[in-house]
Amino acid sequence: MTAPASPDRRSIADTLAELVEEFDLLGDWEGRIEYVIDLGKGLAPLADADRIEAHKVPGCAAQVWLAVHPSGDRLVFTADSDSAISKGNIALLLSLYSDRTPDEILAFDARTALDRLGLPQALTPQRANGLNNMVGRIRAAALARG
Repeated sequence: MTAPASPDRRSIADTLAELVEEFDLLGDWEGRIEYVIDLGKGLAPLADADRIEAHKVPGCAAQVWLAVHPSGDRLVFTADSDSAISKGNIALLLSLYSDRTPDEILAFDARTALDRLGLPQALTPQRANGLNNMVGRIRAAALARG
C-alpha cells in the first residue's frame, strides 16, 4: 500500500486527475499535442553529465535521455529530447513519476493512465512505442531501487 502524499506533494492519482482535466478542456488532438509540447518547453535543462549513452531510452523516434537521481527514499528523474513531442511526452511522465518512492512508481498503472489521457492514440506507433519505453525505463529504475 502506498503512503499518503505529504501536504505539499500531490499523489500520482491527483496529478493524473489534473492532467485528465486539462486534456479534456483541450478537446481535439491538435490542442492536446500542442499542450504536450508546451510541457516539454518547461523541462529544466539536462546536465551535460546526464547526456550519455547509458541514459538514452531505446526505441524512441527521437533521442531521449532519462537520468535517475535518488533523493532519500525518492527517485528524481531528469530528461531531455531533441524532439519537441518526445520532450513533451517525457515531461508529462516526469510530472507523474519524478520525486516519488519506488513503491509509488511501481503501484501506478501507466498504461491505464496514458489511455485515460488518450495520448497513445494521438501518437504515431513509433512515438507510442517510445512512450512505453520511457515508462519502462522509469519502472526499471524503481525496481532497481525498490
